[in-house]
Amino acid sequence: LAFCRGRIVRVPKGPLIRVVGTEVAIPCSVSDYDGPSEQNFDWEFSRETDFVRIVSTWDSTFTSEEYQKRVGRGDIKLRRSSNDAVELVIRNIQPADQGRYKCSTPSTDATVQGNYDAEVQVKVISDGLSVSGSKARSSTSLRLSEGDSFKLRCSAITTSPEHTHLHVTWQIRSGSSWQDILSLTHEGKFQPGPGSEERYRSGDIRLDTGANDTYRLSVSQASSVDAGAYRCLVSEWVRGADGSWQKIQEKSVEIATVSIQRTDVVISTSNVSVTERDSLDLTCNITTDRSGIFQAEVMWYFSASPDDTLSDAQLLLSMDHDSVVSDSTLISLSHVDRNSYRLLVRDVDVEDSGYYFCEAAIWVPLHNGSWHKVVERTSAPVSVVVTALEPDYDVFLNASKTPKFSDDPTELNCRITNVQDTEANIRFSVSWYYRQHLPGDDVVTEELLASMDADWTLLLGDRGRERIQNGEIIFSKKSADTFSLRIQWTSESDRGDYFCVISAWSRHRNNSWVKSKDVTSASVNIFWATQDYTLTVEAVKLKPFFVAGHTFEMTCKVSSKNIKTPRYSVLITAEKPFTDQSNPNGTTRIISLNQDSVVRLEDWTDQTRVDGVVLEKVQENEFRYRMYQTQISDAGLYRCVVTAWSPGGGGMWREAVNGLSNPIQIDFQTSGPVFNVSVHSDSPTIYQGEVADLLCIITTEGMPLEPDDMSFDVSWFAVRSFALDREPVLLASLDRRGIVTQSRRNGSSDLSLERISPLEFRLRVHGCEDHDFGNHYCVVTPWVRSATGVWQREPDIKAKPIFLSVKMDVLNAFKYPLLIGIGLATVIGLLSCLIGYCSSRWCCKKEVQETRRERRRLMSMEMD
Repeated sequence: LAFCRGRIVRVPKGPLIRVVGTEVAIPCSVSDYDGPSEQNFDWEFSRETDFVRIVSTWDSTFTSEEYQKRVGRGDIKLRRSSNDAVELVIRNIQPADQGRYKCSTPSTDATVQGNYDAEVQVKVISDGLSVSGSKARSSTSLRLSEGDSFKLRCSAITTSPEHTHLHVTWQIRSGSSWQDILSLTHEGKFQPGPGSEERYRSGDIRLDTGANDTYRLSVSQASSVDAGAYRCLVSEWVRGADGSWQKIQEKSVEIATVSIQRTDVVISTSNVSVTERDSLDLTCNITTDRSGIFQAEVMWYFSASPDDTLSDAQLLLSMDHDSVVSDSTLISLSHVDRNSYRLLVRDVDVEDSGYYFCEAAIWVPLHNGSWHKVVERTSAPVSVVVTALEPDYDVFLNASKTPKFSDDPTELNCRITNVQDTEANIRFSVSWYYRQHLPGDDVVTEELLASMDADWTLLLGDRGRERIQNGEIIFSKKSADTFSLRIQWTSESDRGDYFCVISAWSRHRNNSWVKSKDVTSASVNIFWATQDYTLTVEAVKLKPFFVAGHTFEMTCKVSSKNIKTPRYSVLITAEKPFTDQSNPNGTTRIISLNQDSVVRLEDWTDQTRVDGVVLEKVQENEFRYRMYQTQISDAGLYRCVVTAWSPGGGGMWREAVNGLSNPIQIDFQTSGPVFNVSVHSDSPTIYQGEVADLLCIITTEGMPLEPDDMSFDVSWFAVRSFALDREPVLLASLDRRGIVTQSRRNGSSDLSLERISPLEFRLRVHGCEDHDFGNHYCVVTPWVRSATGVWQREPDIKAKPIFLSVKMDVLNAFKYPLLIGIGLATVIGLLSCLIGYCSSRWCCKKEVQETRRERRRLMSMEMD
């Protein structure tokens, strides 16, 4: 391919057929050349054999004499389209220009290769195309109404000796330019212009051919965009030698000027303001210059916004082209005259405020008797404001009951006065509000208590919702003009300003109620002076001296101030010495009596003396406490804890204030023995599975006692830690009657508790485990029988703890697993050997046949 490369000059494949009097442009290009990018061209012409020089791009003296005038006038010229292409342009070509045209390029190549010129035959034919309108060359004027139809015709014929095709295009002038409407191409295809595609597909624009070479443009549903000048543009096309289509000439003629009279729809009035209960009158006018038969279809719409579309708006009423009106009770539509339609809305209300507009369509009859819609228009919206009829009334709020103390009732009455201009369709409801007094310049906020809607349904606010639901706050309507708020038991949090708002509601045509006016009353202040509650409690010991076994008796006298009809609840407490293990905190709740005089035992746990304490109400403000058969363990400080209660809402009692009496001390003077307790173990460190022995040893000092006059309650505790930083766990207990009680255990070890001597108690832990370690101690409660035969309980005594350590026996722990492992390994090894022997003996035995080899010596080579 590299050796075949060379300059190539190209011209169109001939012959080129052109029409006399038209402009001809013959292109010529060169490729695959060397040298500068811009190439020069020479054009020559020949009718027969010799070529005559026409024009050159680089030599001004190249033109022959017979072409100098035409070249000088510009009738023949070269038009460069690129560095390697030009066009020979001949204006007003004549039959004498028919012949062969040669394009040549001077060589700029290093070597001569390829072709340096090319020829093309040009054939000039006569002009046989004629284009005319429906009335020769004169154009017509059409005056139409919007929605009409019209037709335009033009005639196009050609007598060309060559086989040519016509391309017909209908155009409309828009401003200073022409726009295509519809074309019938030289290939016999219909082609709509820009913007006419939809109307062409719907059939509103058509192009038909008729007799005598006529082309008819039909336009239906004419609109304002169809107004303008129309022309028929015809071009003649011929198929070239290379098979492509070439336009050889083009002619046009103006056919008609069309003007469209627009149909307008307007509402006769602008913005309207009417009063509630009046009538709304609107008229829709249709402006058209139609003189023939037509009917109008009218529809009235309503919308809340002027920007709503027809799909969003509400259809009020409609009248079709047969003058049939849709049914409505309060709205009517009437035909005033040929082009006017009236909408009448009776008894308007506030809901009718908004925007009204009408839509009108023009229908014309067809030849077959049916009706055809030609145009449709919508008016601009008209704003309608309906002014509500507000009733005139005043609101007065007063307090019929005001509280003087807390929990007193409060009642407020909200009355409607001076009512004027009200109708039967007016209804009143109330809303109650509370405003709290704040110190200084703080912002005061209003809180809604409750409100009533048009149906007098009560709607609760956030404040006091629970109290309203419980019936503590009551809202009622006493009469047609009076609403009431009652607080059954007023508290300090209810102090503040109260006011009511009376709302007037108007009933609309659809029986719905719409609020039309609110009137607020003056506020009423609810307040009473309060003083702090005062409560004084005095405890008195009735018997100054007594001994163990006698009855202890004390009274509590209560006095209070600034409390309305109080009641008292009393609790008796005792502060025992810290040696009392039953209550480490030191304070014991013994018995109580509530404000309804119900007695309850609190922390009194002595089952033998369930009836040993009594609390009774002597007077309204005096209470007496008795303790029968007192014991030494009852020593301590006794107080009365009194709570004052005042009546609350719903029959409930509200706590007002608490009071504490002076202490009354119970102290016994005794010369009895002194008990000591200790814990001992011979082996505090043991191994798992062994038995741990712990001894609780009691010793006495002072006055000796017979063993039958002493008895003990013994309890064992354990703290599962090295340091005493955890809660003790009860292990077991033995009371003075010999009954043993054990706590629930999680491990496999077991406990036993026994009395081995009058003053020694032994605790055994059988099968100790690792979780049995820790500090162990015993707590002893001595009981001593007095000379009168009464058993007296002494204070609890706690022994010093001893630490029990549980170790693991490694040899015993691993002895049995090792023996079991060795035995299993021996058995498995013997079994494996047995299986191997049996398999080799009977299952895997094979007889091997071997070929016998002869043994011969090699023969000596000398004996060959």
